[in-house]
Amino acid sequence: GAFTLFGAQHFKIPVSTTHTITGAIIGVGVTKRVSAVRWGVTLELVWAWILTIPVSALLAAGIFYLIRLFMP
Repeated sequence: GAFTLFGAQHFKIPVSTTHTITGAIIGVGVTKRVSAVRWGVTLELVWAWILTIPVSALLAAGIFYLIRLFMP
């Protein structure tokens, strides 16, 4: 986890603690054996991270336009 944080800080990449902890857990699982990692769950997490920003932006835009309809 610390290696991930130092690397991200060096390259000025924003990361959350969730990314860091999850990466550390996956890394430890892989060092034990690759089959120890539940890759299906890992893929779901990655897709959730990828989709979070665009879905949040679409929701915010939709709410913004709904509010603008009712406010002069």
